[in-house]
Amino acid sequence: MVPLTVTRESVTCSFAARQDVLQPLFCCVNCLHVLDELRPLEERWSDVLVTVGVHSPKFVHEGEPAAVEAAVERYGVGHPVLDDPTLTTWDAYAARAWPTLVVVDPTGYVVAQMSGEGHAHGLDVLIGELVAEHEAAGTLHRGDGPYVAPPEPRTALRFPGKVIALPGGTFLVSDSAHHQLVELEADLVTERRRIGTGVRGPLSEPQGLVALPTDVAAEVGYDVVVADSVNHALQGLSLSSWELRRVAGTGVQLRDRVAVGDTAEELSTPWDVAWWEGQVVVAMAGSHQLWSFDPRTGQSSVLAGTTNEGLRDGPPSDAFFAQPSGLAAGPDGTLWVADPETSALRSVVAAPAAGAAVTTAVGLGLFDFGFRDGPAPDEALLQHPLGVAVLPDGSVAIADTYNGAIRRYDPTTRTVTTLARDLAEPSDVLVDGDTLVVVESAAHRLVRMPIPAGARVDAGAHRVRRARTDLAPGPLQLTVAFTPPSGQHLDDRFGDPTSLTVTASPPSLLVSGAGTAPGLVRTLELAGDVTEGVLSISVAAAACDEGDGIYAACHRYQQDWGIPVVIVDDAPTTLTLDLRAV
Repeated sequence: MVPLTVTRESVTCSFAARQDVLQPLFCCVNCLHVLDELRPLEERWSDVLVTVGVHSPKFVHEGEPAAVEAAVERYGVGHPVLDDPTLTTWDAYAARAWPTLVVVDPTGYVVAQMSGEGHAHGLDVLIGELVAEHEAAGTLHRGDGPYVAPPEPRTALRFPGKVIALPGGTFLVSDSAHHQLVELEADLVTERRRIGTGVRGPLSEPQGLVALPTDVAAEVGYDVVVADSVNHALQGLSLSSWELRRVAGTGVQLRDRVAVGDTAEELSTPWDVAWWEGQVVVAMAGSHQLWSFDPRTGQSSVLAGTTNEGLRDGPPSDAFFAQPSGLAAGPDGTLWVADPETSALRSVVAAPAAGAAVTTAVGLGLFDFGFRDGPAPDEALLQHPLGVAVLPDGSVAIADTYNGAIRRYDPTTRTVTTLARDLAEPSDVLVDGDTLVVVESAAHRLVRMPIPAGARVDAGAHRVRRARTDLAPGPLQLTVAFTPPSGQHLDDRFGDPTSLTVTASPPSLLVSGAGTAPGLVRTLELAGDVTEGVLSISVAAAACDEGDGIYAACHRYQQDWGIPVVIVDDAPTTLTLDLRAV
Protein backbone atom coordinates (compact mmCIF):
# COMPACT_ATOMS: atom_id res chain seq x y z
CA MET A 1 0.00 0.00 0.00
CA VAL A 2 1.29 3.45 -0.91
CA PRO A 3 0.06 6.37 1.24
CA LEU A 4 0.09 9.78 -0.38
CA THR A 5 -0.93 13.07 1.21
CA VAL A 6 -2.34 15.66 -1.16
CA THR A 7 -3.85 19.10 -0.74
CA ARG A 8 -6.60 18.73 1.89
CA GLU A 9 -7.11 15.09 0.87
CA SER A 10 -5.58 11.75 1.80
CA VAL A 11 -5.52 8.74 -0.47
CA THR A 12 -4.17 5.21 0.04
CA CYS A 13 -3.61 3.19 -3.11
CA SER A 14 -2.89 -0.33 -4.29
CA PHE A 15 -3.21 -0.67 -8.04
CA ALA A 16 -1.80 -1.90 -11.32
CA ALA A 17 -0.07 1.40 -11.92
CA ARG A 18 0.30 4.76 -10.31
CA GLN A 19 0.89 7.61 -12.69
CA ASP A 20 2.50 10.71 -11.22
CA VAL A 21 2.38 13.84 -13.36
CA LEU A 22 4.87 16.56 -12.38
CA GLN A 23 3.85 19.91 -13.83
CA PRO A 24 2.82 23.47 -13.12
CA LEU A 25 -0.91 22.87 -13.18
CA PHE A 26 -2.15 26.02 -14.83
CA CYS A 27 0.43 27.90 -16.88
CA CYS A 28 2.16 25.32 -19.10
CA VAL A 29 0.17 24.53 -22.24
CA ASN A 30 1.98 21.19 -22.64
CA CYS A 31 0.79 20.28 -19.15
CA LEU A 32 -2.77 21.23 -20.06
CA HIS A 33 -2.48 18.99 -23.11
CA VAL A 34 -1.40 16.11 -20.86
CA LEU A 35 -4.42 16.60 -18.59
CA ASP A 36 -6.66 16.15 -21.64
CA GLU A 37 -4.64 13.17 -22.88
CA LEU A 38 -5.02 11.44 -19.51
CA ARG A 39 -8.80 11.78 -19.26
CA PRO A 40 -9.60 8.79 -21.57
CA LEU A 41 -6.94 6.66 -19.85
CA GLU A 42 -8.28 7.48 -16.40
CA GLU A 43 -11.75 6.44 -17.56
CA ARG A 44 -10.68 3.29 -19.41
CA TRP A 45 -8.44 2.01 -16.60
CA SER A 46 -10.47 3.45 -13.72
CA ASP A 47 -10.35 0.25 -11.63
CA VAL A 48 -6.58 -0.28 -11.86
CA LEU A 49 -4.96 3.13 -12.43
CA VAL A 50 -4.56 5.91 -9.89
CA THR A 51 -3.33 9.25 -11.22
CA VAL A 52 -1.70 11.66 -8.79
CA GLY A 53 -0.90 15.14 -10.04
CA VAL A 54 2.17 16.82 -8.61
CA HIS A 55 1.99 20.60 -8.95
CA SER A 56 5.59 21.81 -9.27
CA PRO A 57 5.21 25.54 -9.93
CA LYS A 58 7.29 27.74 -12.17
CA PHE A 59 5.88 31.15 -11.22
CA VAL A 60 5.53 32.66 -7.74
CA HIS A 61 1.75 33.00 -8.12
CA GLU A 62 1.46 29.30 -8.87
CA GLY A 63 2.88 28.52 -5.43
CA GLU A 64 -0.13 30.05 -3.66
CA PRO A 65 -2.47 27.29 -2.35
CA ALA A 66 -5.63 29.19 -3.29
CA ALA A 67 -4.37 29.54 -6.86
CA VAL A 68 -3.70 25.80 -7.05
CA GLU A 69 -7.19 24.98 -5.77
CA ALA A 70 -8.70 27.32 -8.35
CA ALA A 71 -6.66 25.71 -11.14
CA VAL A 72 -7.85 22.22 -10.18
CA GLU A 73 -11.41 23.44 -10.56
CA ARG A 74 -10.73 25.56 -13.67
CA TYR A 75 -9.42 22.61 -15.67
CA GLY A 76 -11.74 19.93 -14.29
CA VAL A 77 -8.96 17.85 -12.74
CA GLY A 78 -10.57 14.65 -11.46
CA HIS A 79 -7.57 13.19 -9.61
CA PRO A 80 -5.81 14.25 -6.38
CA VAL A 81 -3.09 16.88 -6.71
CA LEU A 82 -0.03 17.11 -4.48
CA ASP A 83 1.09 20.71 -4.03
CA ASP A 84 4.89 20.79 -4.37
CA PRO A 85 5.70 24.52 -3.98
CA THR A 86 9.38 24.01 -3.13
CA LEU A 87 9.87 21.38 -5.87
CA THR A 88 10.78 18.70 -3.30
CA THR A 89 8.95 15.95 -5.19
CA TRP A 90 10.29 17.34 -8.49
CA ASP A 91 13.84 16.90 -7.20
CA ALA A 92 13.09 13.46 -5.75
CA TYR A 93 12.05 12.24 -9.20
CA ALA A 94 15.03 14.03 -10.80
CA ALA A 95 12.62 15.74 -13.19
CA ARG A 96 13.99 18.13 -15.79
CA ALA A 97 10.93 19.07 -17.82
CA TRP A 98 7.36 20.28 -17.42
CA PRO A 99 5.51 17.95 -17.69
CA THR A 100 7.16 14.72 -16.52
CA LEU A 101 5.13 11.51 -16.21
CA VAL A 102 6.23 8.66 -13.93
CA VAL A 103 4.59 5.23 -13.84
CA VAL A 104 4.88 3.17 -10.63
CA ASP A 105 3.83 -0.48 -10.52
CA PRO A 106 1.88 -2.16 -7.66
CA THR A 107 5.08 -3.20 -5.92
CA GLY A 108 6.36 0.36 -5.79
CA TYR A 109 8.89 0.29 -8.62
CA VAL A 110 9.22 3.08 -11.18
CA VAL A 111 8.74 1.34 -14.51
CA ALA A 112 8.66 4.33 -16.85
CA GLN A 113 9.45 8.03 -16.91
CA MET A 114 8.43 10.29 -19.79
CA SER A 115 8.83 13.95 -20.61
CA GLY A 116 6.46 16.11 -22.62
CA GLU A 117 3.14 15.30 -24.20
CA GLY A 118 1.86 12.81 -26.75
CA HIS A 119 2.41 9.69 -24.62
CA ALA A 120 -1.22 8.55 -24.34
CA HIS A 121 -0.77 5.63 -26.74
CA GLY A 122 2.40 4.43 -25.07
CA LEU A 123 0.84 4.72 -21.62
CA ASP A 124 -2.19 2.75 -22.76
CA VAL A 125 0.04 -0.07 -24.01
CA LEU A 126 2.18 -0.02 -20.88
CA ILE A 127 -0.77 -0.10 -18.49
CA GLY A 128 -2.21 -3.07 -20.38
CA GLU A 129 1.10 -4.90 -20.02
CA LEU A 130 1.28 -4.10 -16.29
CA VAL A 131 -2.29 -5.29 -15.74
CA ALA A 132 -1.55 -8.64 -17.38
CA GLU A 133 1.76 -9.06 -15.53
CA HIS A 134 0.47 -8.24 -12.05
CA GLU A 135 -2.84 -10.04 -12.46
CA ALA A 136 -0.86 -13.18 -13.21
CA ALA A 137 1.41 -12.53 -10.23
CA GLY A 138 -1.49 -11.87 -7.87
CA THR A 139 -0.27 -8.35 -7.06
CA LEU A 140 -3.08 -6.51 -8.85
CA HIS A 141 -5.86 -4.85 -6.87
CA ARG A 142 -8.97 -3.64 -8.67
CA GLY A 143 -11.42 -1.12 -7.34
CA ASP A 144 -12.50 2.49 -7.31
CA GLY A 145 -10.11 5.14 -6.07
CA PRO A 146 -11.10 6.92 -2.83
CA TYR A 147 -10.67 10.44 -4.18
CA VAL A 148 -13.81 12.44 -5.01
CA ALA A 149 -13.38 15.87 -6.60
CA PRO A 150 -15.13 18.70 -4.74
CA PRO A 151 -18.35 20.05 -6.30
CA GLU A 152 -18.07 23.10 -8.54
CA PRO A 153 -19.34 26.33 -6.94
CA ARG A 154 -22.22 28.00 -8.74
CA THR A 155 -21.52 31.41 -10.24
CA ALA A 156 -22.92 33.13 -13.32
CA LEU A 157 -19.50 33.06 -15.01
CA ARG A 158 -16.78 30.53 -14.25
CA PHE A 159 -13.18 31.52 -15.06
CA PRO A 160 -14.09 33.76 -18.00
CA GLY A 161 -11.28 34.15 -20.53
CA LYS A 162 -11.68 36.95 -23.10
CA VAL A 163 -14.14 39.72 -23.99
CA ILE A 164 -15.04 41.84 -27.04
CA ALA A 165 -17.55 44.64 -27.63
CA LEU A 166 -20.50 43.96 -29.91
CA PRO A 167 -22.62 46.40 -31.95
CA GLY A 168 -25.32 47.97 -29.81
CA GLY A 169 -23.20 48.32 -26.68
CA THR A 170 -23.26 44.71 -25.42
CA PHE A 171 -20.25 42.49 -24.71
CA LEU A 172 -19.42 38.91 -25.65
CA VAL A 173 -17.39 36.96 -23.11
CA SER A 174 -15.94 33.45 -23.28
CA ASP A 175 -17.21 31.67 -20.16
CA SER A 176 -14.35 29.21 -20.33
CA ALA A 177 -14.97 26.78 -17.47
CA HIS A 178 -18.68 26.63 -18.36
CA HIS A 179 -17.69 25.92 -22.00
CA GLN A 180 -20.05 28.64 -23.19
CA LEU A 181 -20.22 32.10 -24.73
CA VAL A 182 -22.31 34.76 -22.99
CA GLU A 183 -23.62 38.08 -24.27
CA LEU A 184 -23.76 40.65 -21.46
CA GLU A 185 -25.43 44.04 -21.28
CA ALA A 186 -23.36 47.18 -20.79
CA ASP A 187 -23.51 46.73 -17.00
CA LEU A 188 -21.28 43.61 -17.48
CA VAL A 189 -23.66 41.56 -15.32
CA THR A 190 -27.07 41.23 -16.96
CA GLU A 191 -27.20 38.30 -19.38
CA ARG A 192 -28.85 38.61 -22.76
CA ARG A 193 -28.19 35.08 -24.05
CA ARG A 194 -25.81 32.09 -23.90
CA ILE A 195 -24.60 29.42 -26.27
CA GLY A 196 -22.96 26.11 -25.38
CA THR A 197 -24.07 23.02 -23.51
CA GLY A 198 -22.26 23.79 -20.26
CA VAL A 199 -20.02 20.71 -20.57
CA ARG A 200 -17.06 19.86 -22.77
CA GLY A 201 -18.31 19.20 -26.28
CA PRO A 202 -19.22 21.63 -29.08
CA LEU A 203 -17.29 24.25 -27.11
CA SER A 204 -14.45 23.25 -24.79
CA GLU A 205 -12.75 26.00 -22.78
CA PRO A 206 -13.32 28.76 -25.37
CA GLN A 207 -10.93 31.70 -25.10
CA GLY A 208 -10.25 34.45 -27.67
CA LEU A 209 -12.92 36.29 -29.66
CA VAL A 210 -12.77 38.68 -32.60
CA ALA A 211 -15.56 40.42 -34.53
CA LEU A 212 -15.08 40.32 -38.31
CA PRO A 213 -15.39 43.47 -40.42
CA THR A 214 -18.98 43.91 -41.61
CA ASP A 215 -18.24 43.17 -45.27
CA VAL A 216 -16.29 40.01 -44.44
CA ALA A 217 -19.01 38.80 -42.06
CA ALA A 218 -21.65 39.29 -44.75
CA GLU A 219 -19.57 37.27 -47.21
CA VAL A 220 -18.81 34.30 -44.93
CA GLY A 221 -22.08 34.14 -43.00
CA TYR A 222 -20.82 34.56 -39.44
CA ASP A 223 -19.78 37.56 -37.35
CA VAL A 224 -17.35 36.39 -34.66
CA VAL A 225 -14.40 33.98 -34.69
CA VAL A 226 -13.95 32.02 -31.46
CA ALA A 227 -10.73 30.33 -30.32
CA ASP A 228 -12.03 26.95 -29.12
CA SER A 229 -8.88 25.99 -27.23
CA VAL A 230 -9.36 22.37 -26.11
CA ASN A 231 -11.16 21.41 -29.33
CA HIS A 232 -8.16 22.79 -31.27
CA ALA A 233 -10.53 24.64 -33.54
CA LEU A 234 -11.91 28.01 -34.60
CA GLN A 235 -15.67 28.44 -34.40
CA GLY A 236 -17.76 30.95 -36.33
CA LEU A 237 -20.65 32.57 -34.42
CA SER A 238 -23.60 34.18 -36.19
CA LEU A 239 -25.07 36.95 -34.06
CA SER A 240 -28.37 36.89 -35.94
CA SER A 241 -29.08 33.15 -35.74
CA TRP A 242 -27.00 32.64 -32.57
CA GLU A 243 -25.47 29.53 -34.07
CA LEU A 244 -21.93 28.15 -34.09
CA ARG A 245 -20.10 26.26 -36.80
CA ARG A 246 -16.53 25.04 -36.99
CA VAL A 247 -14.57 27.06 -39.54
CA ALA A 248 -11.01 25.78 -38.95
CA GLY A 249 -9.39 22.81 -37.26
CA THR A 250 -10.36 19.15 -37.22
CA GLY A 251 -10.78 18.74 -33.47
CA VAL A 252 -7.50 16.83 -33.33
CA GLN A 253 -4.36 18.52 -32.02
CA LEU A 254 -1.65 19.31 -34.56
CA ARG A 255 1.57 17.50 -33.65
CA ASP A 256 3.64 18.04 -36.77
CA ARG A 257 6.25 20.79 -36.83
CA VAL A 258 5.13 23.40 -39.36
CA ALA A 259 7.09 26.43 -40.54
CA VAL A 260 6.17 29.95 -41.60
CA GLY A 261 4.15 29.82 -44.82
CA ASP A 262 3.02 26.22 -44.29
CA THR A 263 -0.70 25.45 -44.25
CA ALA A 264 -2.40 22.84 -42.09
CA GLU A 265 -5.89 21.58 -41.35
CA GLU A 266 -5.16 20.78 -37.71
CA LEU A 267 -4.57 23.42 -35.02
CA SER A 268 -2.94 23.33 -31.57
CA THR A 269 -4.67 25.13 -28.69
CA PRO A 270 -5.67 28.45 -30.26
CA TRP A 271 -5.87 30.91 -27.35
CA ASP A 272 -6.65 34.31 -28.84
CA VAL A 273 -7.63 35.88 -32.16
CA ALA A 274 -7.39 39.38 -33.64
CA TRP A 275 -8.10 41.07 -36.98
CA TRP A 276 -4.82 42.29 -38.51
CA GLU A 277 -3.66 42.98 -42.05
CA GLY A 278 -6.90 41.71 -43.59
CA GLN A 279 -6.89 38.35 -41.82
CA VAL A 280 -7.57 36.70 -38.49
CA VAL A 281 -4.35 36.23 -36.53
CA VAL A 282 -4.39 33.27 -34.15
CA ALA A 283 -2.23 33.01 -31.03
CA MET A 284 -1.47 29.30 -31.38
CA ALA A 285 -0.39 28.65 -27.81
CA GLY A 286 0.07 24.91 -28.29
CA SER A 287 2.74 25.25 -30.98
CA HIS A 288 4.28 28.55 -29.73
CA GLN A 289 3.43 30.33 -32.97
CA LEU A 290 1.22 32.95 -34.58
CA TRP A 291 -1.00 31.72 -37.39
CA SER A 292 -3.28 33.42 -39.89
CA PHE A 293 -6.79 32.35 -40.83
CA ASP A 294 -8.56 33.64 -43.92
CA PRO A 295 -12.33 33.41 -43.29
CA ARG A 296 -13.03 33.78 -47.02
CA THR A 297 -11.07 30.67 -48.01
CA GLY A 298 -11.01 28.82 -44.71
CA GLN A 299 -7.25 28.35 -45.02
CA SER A 300 -4.95 28.41 -41.98
CA SER A 301 -1.19 28.98 -42.25
CA VAL A 302 1.78 29.82 -40.06
CA LEU A 303 2.54 33.53 -39.73
CA ALA A 304 5.47 33.59 -37.28
CA GLY A 305 7.42 31.25 -35.02
CA THR A 306 9.44 28.06 -35.39
CA THR A 307 7.53 25.98 -32.76
CA ASN A 308 10.55 26.30 -30.44
CA GLU A 309 9.60 27.73 -27.06
CA GLY A 310 11.63 30.75 -26.02
CA LEU A 311 12.34 34.42 -26.52
CA ARG A 312 14.08 35.17 -29.80
CA ASP A 313 13.47 38.17 -32.03
CA GLY A 314 14.03 38.54 -35.74
CA PRO A 315 12.24 37.64 -38.95
CA PRO A 316 8.96 35.75 -38.41
CA SER A 317 10.51 32.55 -39.76
CA ASP A 318 13.25 32.64 -37.07
CA ALA A 319 11.37 33.99 -34.03
CA PHE A 320 10.67 32.00 -30.88
CA PHE A 321 7.46 32.51 -28.90
CA ALA A 322 6.41 30.94 -25.61
CA GLN A 323 2.70 30.11 -25.53
CA PRO A 324 1.33 33.34 -27.06
CA SER A 325 -2.05 33.99 -25.45
CA GLY A 326 -3.12 37.60 -26.06
CA LEU A 327 -3.35 39.73 -29.22
CA ALA A 328 -4.18 43.34 -30.03
CA ALA A 329 -3.76 45.27 -33.29
CA GLY A 330 -2.75 48.91 -33.07
CA PRO A 331 -3.86 51.68 -35.45
CA ASP A 332 -0.24 52.04 -36.65
CA GLY A 333 -0.23 48.44 -37.92
CA THR A 334 1.65 46.92 -34.99
CA LEU A 335 0.43 43.59 -33.65
CA TRP A 336 1.01 43.29 -29.89
CA VAL A 337 1.40 39.83 -28.36
CA ALA A 338 1.19 38.72 -24.73
CA ASP A 339 3.78 35.93 -24.49
CA PRO A 340 3.19 34.51 -20.99
CA GLU A 341 5.81 31.80 -20.53
CA THR A 342 8.54 34.40 -21.08
CA SER A 343 6.52 37.02 -19.13
CA ALA A 344 6.90 39.19 -22.20
CA LEU A 345 5.17 41.74 -24.39
CA ARG A 346 6.15 41.17 -28.01
CA SER A 347 5.35 43.11 -31.18
CA VAL A 348 5.08 42.14 -34.83
CA VAL A 349 5.28 44.53 -37.76
CA ALA A 350 4.22 43.28 -41.17
CA ALA A 351 6.48 44.97 -43.70
CA PRO A 352 8.77 47.77 -42.57
CA ALA A 353 11.64 48.87 -44.78
CA ALA A 354 13.81 46.04 -43.48
CA GLY A 355 11.08 43.39 -43.75
CA ALA A 356 8.65 41.81 -41.30
CA ALA A 357 10.02 41.43 -37.80
CA VAL A 358 9.25 40.22 -34.27
CA THR A 359 10.66 42.28 -31.38
CA THR A 360 10.44 42.21 -27.60
CA ALA A 361 9.18 45.27 -25.75
CA VAL A 362 9.15 43.80 -22.23
CA GLY A 363 10.63 40.51 -21.06
CA LEU A 364 13.97 38.79 -20.49
CA GLY A 365 13.37 35.08 -21.06
CA LEU A 366 11.74 31.85 -19.90
CA PHE A 367 13.00 32.02 -16.33
CA ASP A 368 12.90 35.73 -15.42
CA PHE A 369 9.77 37.49 -14.18
CA GLY A 370 8.61 39.87 -11.46
CA PHE A 371 6.55 42.95 -10.65
CA ARG A 372 8.61 46.01 -11.48
CA ASP A 373 7.95 49.24 -13.33
CA GLY A 374 10.61 51.15 -15.18
CA PRO A 375 12.57 51.14 -18.44
CA ALA A 376 12.00 48.19 -20.75
CA PRO A 377 13.29 45.72 -21.51
CA ASP A 378 16.20 46.16 -19.07
CA GLU A 379 14.32 46.71 -15.77
CA ALA A 380 10.55 46.32 -16.14
CA LEU A 381 9.13 42.88 -15.35
CA LEU A 382 5.81 41.08 -15.81
CA GLN A 383 4.53 37.71 -14.54
CA HIS A 384 2.70 35.53 -17.07
CA PRO A 385 0.53 38.12 -18.89
CA LEU A 386 -2.44 36.79 -20.88
CA GLY A 387 -4.10 39.83 -22.45
CA VAL A 388 -3.31 43.12 -24.23
CA ALA A 389 -5.20 46.15 -25.56
CA VAL A 390 -4.10 49.32 -27.32
CA LEU A 391 -5.02 52.51 -25.43
CA PRO A 392 -6.20 55.71 -27.15
CA ASP A 393 -2.74 57.32 -26.87
CA GLY A 394 -1.06 54.36 -28.60
CA SER A 395 0.34 52.83 -25.43
CA VAL A 396 -0.47 49.22 -24.52
CA ALA A 397 -2.49 47.95 -21.56
CA ILE A 398 -1.36 44.53 -20.36
CA ALA A 399 -3.39 42.05 -18.31
CA ASP A 400 -0.47 41.03 -16.08
CA THR A 401 -2.24 37.91 -14.92
CA TYR A 402 -0.05 36.42 -12.19
CA ASN A 403 0.75 39.82 -10.71
CA GLY A 404 -3.00 40.55 -10.48
CA ALA A 405 -2.45 43.88 -12.24
CA ILE A 406 -3.09 45.97 -15.31
CA ARG A 407 0.19 47.41 -16.59
CA ARG A 408 0.90 50.03 -19.27
CA TYR A 409 3.75 50.01 -21.77
CA ASP A 410 4.60 53.29 -23.50
CA PRO A 411 6.37 52.53 -26.80
CA THR A 412 7.57 56.15 -27.06
CA THR A 413 9.44 56.24 -23.75
CA ARG A 414 9.82 52.43 -23.55
CA THR A 415 8.70 52.35 -19.94
CA VAL A 416 6.22 50.26 -17.95
CA THR A 417 3.89 51.62 -15.26
CA THR A 418 1.04 50.10 -13.27
CA LEU A 419 -2.58 51.14 -13.81
CA ALA A 420 -4.37 48.85 -11.34
CA ARG A 421 -3.50 46.22 -8.71
CA ASP A 422 -5.11 43.58 -6.49
CA LEU A 423 -7.09 41.92 -9.26
CA ALA A 424 -7.82 38.18 -9.37
CA GLU A 425 -5.90 36.78 -12.36
CA PRO A 426 -6.94 39.33 -15.01
CA SER A 427 -6.90 37.45 -18.32
CA ASP A 428 -8.03 40.14 -20.77
CA VAL A 429 -8.49 43.90 -21.03
CA LEU A 430 -10.64 45.90 -23.43
CA VAL A 431 -10.77 49.64 -24.10
CA ASP A 432 -14.35 50.96 -23.98
CA GLY A 433 -14.33 54.75 -24.40
CA ASP A 434 -12.52 56.28 -21.45
CA THR A 435 -12.74 53.10 -19.36
CA LEU A 436 -11.17 49.65 -19.32
CA VAL A 437 -13.22 46.46 -19.18
CA VAL A 438 -11.15 43.84 -17.35
CA VAL A 439 -11.85 40.10 -17.29
CA GLU A 440 -11.07 39.21 -13.67
CA SER A 441 -10.93 35.49 -14.35
CA ALA A 442 -10.35 34.03 -10.88
CA ALA A 443 -13.09 36.30 -9.46
CA HIS A 444 -15.50 35.04 -12.16
CA ARG A 445 -16.54 38.49 -13.29
CA LEU A 446 -15.90 41.48 -15.54
CA VAL A 447 -15.15 44.87 -13.99
CA ARG A 448 -14.94 48.38 -15.37
CA MET A 449 -12.38 50.95 -14.31
CA PRO A 450 -11.27 54.39 -15.52
CA ILE A 451 -8.02 54.65 -17.46
CA PRO A 452 -5.77 56.09 -14.73
CA ALA A 453 -2.45 57.88 -14.94
CA GLY A 454 -0.65 55.00 -13.20
CA ALA A 455 1.96 54.73 -10.49
CA ARG A 456 5.39 53.16 -10.22
CA VAL A 457 5.70 49.67 -8.73
CA ASP A 458 8.79 47.72 -7.73
CA ALA A 459 7.84 44.50 -5.98
CA GLY A 460 11.04 42.73 -6.97
CA ALA A 461 12.40 40.37 -9.58
CA HIS A 462 12.32 36.58 -9.61
CA ARG A 463 14.09 33.78 -11.39
CA VAL A 464 12.65 30.28 -11.56
CA ARG A 465 14.20 28.15 -8.81
CA ARG A 466 15.58 25.02 -10.40
CA ALA A 467 18.64 22.96 -9.60
CA ARG A 468 21.54 23.92 -11.84
CA THR A 469 23.58 21.39 -13.77
CA ASP A 470 27.37 21.56 -13.55
CA LEU A 471 29.04 21.06 -16.93
CA ALA A 472 32.66 21.33 -18.00
CA PRO A 473 33.84 23.87 -20.57
CA GLY A 474 34.71 22.50 -23.99
CA PRO A 475 33.11 19.54 -25.81
CA LEU A 476 29.80 18.30 -24.41
CA GLN A 477 28.11 15.13 -25.66
CA LEU A 478 24.34 15.74 -25.69
CA THR A 479 22.12 12.66 -25.96
CA VAL A 480 18.33 12.52 -25.97
CA ALA A 481 17.22 9.02 -25.01
CA PHE A 482 14.09 7.92 -26.82
CA THR A 483 12.58 4.44 -26.76
CA PRO A 484 9.29 4.07 -28.66
CA PRO A 485 6.58 2.32 -26.65
CA SER A 486 5.80 -1.33 -27.26
CA GLY A 487 4.30 -1.86 -30.69
CA GLN A 488 5.97 1.19 -32.28
CA HIS A 489 9.21 1.83 -34.15
CA LEU A 490 11.05 4.90 -35.38
CA ASP A 491 9.69 5.80 -38.80
CA ASP A 492 12.85 6.14 -40.94
CA ARG A 493 11.27 5.41 -44.34
CA PHE A 494 11.73 9.02 -45.45
CA GLY A 495 14.96 9.81 -43.59
CA ASP A 496 15.81 10.46 -39.97
CA PRO A 497 12.47 11.02 -38.14
CA THR A 498 14.01 13.11 -35.38
CA SER A 499 14.80 16.80 -34.99
CA LEU A 500 17.02 18.40 -32.37
CA THR A 501 17.24 22.18 -31.78
CA VAL A 502 19.78 23.71 -29.41
CA THR A 503 20.11 27.37 -28.40
CA ALA A 504 21.63 29.11 -25.39
CA SER A 505 21.15 32.18 -23.24
CA PRO A 506 23.45 34.01 -23.44
CA PRO A 507 24.26 32.90 -27.01
CA SER A 508 27.97 33.12 -26.19
CA LEU A 509 27.56 30.08 -23.89
CA LEU A 510 27.67 27.90 -27.03
CA VAL A 511 30.82 28.04 -29.11
CA SER A 512 29.40 25.48 -31.53
CA GLY A 513 26.52 23.05 -31.86
CA ALA A 514 23.61 25.49 -31.97
CA GLY A 515 20.81 25.15 -34.53
CA THR A 516 18.35 22.55 -35.81
CA ALA A 517 19.30 19.23 -37.39
CA PRO A 518 18.15 15.58 -37.44
CA GLY A 519 19.47 13.18 -34.82
CA LEU A 520 19.24 12.67 -31.08
CA VAL A 521 22.98 12.94 -30.40
CA ARG A 522 25.08 16.04 -30.88
CA THR A 523 28.47 17.34 -29.77
CA LEU A 524 28.31 20.87 -28.39
CA GLU A 525 31.15 23.10 -27.29
CA LEU A 526 30.64 25.20 -24.18
CA ALA A 527 32.58 28.44 -23.73
CA GLY A 528 35.11 28.60 -20.95
CA ASP A 529 34.69 32.33 -20.34
CA VAL A 530 30.92 32.19 -19.58
CA THR A 531 30.22 31.14 -16.00
CA GLU A 532 26.52 30.28 -16.27
CA GLY A 533 23.50 30.33 -18.56
CA VAL A 534 20.59 28.27 -19.89
CA LEU A 535 20.71 25.58 -22.57
CA SER A 536 17.40 25.44 -24.45
CA ILE A 537 16.88 22.07 -26.10
CA SER A 538 13.90 21.02 -28.22
CA VAL A 539 13.42 17.55 -29.65
CA ALA A 540 10.82 15.87 -31.81
CA ALA A 541 10.60 12.24 -32.94
CA ALA A 542 8.10 10.27 -35.05
CA ALA A 543 7.26 6.64 -34.29
CA CYS A 544 4.79 4.43 -36.14
CA ASP A 545 2.72 1.44 -35.11
CA GLU A 546 4.04 -1.91 -36.22
CA GLY A 547 2.09 -2.66 -39.38
CA ASP A 548 2.10 -2.84 -43.13
CA GLY A 549 3.53 -0.10 -45.30
CA ILE A 550 2.41 3.49 -45.31
CA TYR A 551 -0.93 2.80 -43.62
CA ALA A 552 0.43 2.31 -40.10
CA ALA A 553 -0.63 5.06 -37.67
CA CYS A 554 2.20 7.36 -36.64
CA HIS A 555 2.72 9.40 -33.49
CA ARG A 556 4.80 12.50 -32.76
CA TYR A 557 6.72 12.95 -29.51
CA GLN A 558 8.23 16.28 -28.56
CA GLN A 559 9.62 18.17 -25.59
CA ASP A 560 11.41 21.41 -24.73
CA TRP A 561 13.96 21.67 -21.94
CA GLY A 562 15.47 24.76 -20.38
CA ILE A 563 18.54 23.53 -18.48
CA PRO A 564 20.21 26.08 -16.15
CA VAL A 565 23.94 25.29 -16.27
CA VAL A 566 27.07 26.36 -14.42
CA ILE A 567 30.43 26.01 -16.18
CA VAL A 568 32.85 24.30 -13.80
CA ASP A 569 36.23 22.71 -14.50
CA ASP A 570 36.27 18.92 -14.07
CA ALA A 571 32.45 18.76 -14.24
CA PRO A 572 30.66 16.19 -16.47
CA THR A 573 31.19 16.37 -20.23
CA THR A 574 27.97 14.54 -21.08
CA LEU A 575 24.30 15.49 -20.77
CA THR A 576 21.54 12.90 -21.25
CA LEU A 577 17.86 13.83 -21.41
CA ASP A 578 14.93 11.40 -21.55
CA LEU A 579 12.11 11.92 -24.01
CA ARG A 580 10.80 8.55 -22.97
CA ALA A 581 12.79 6.15 -20.81
CA VAL A 582 11.49 2.72 -19.88
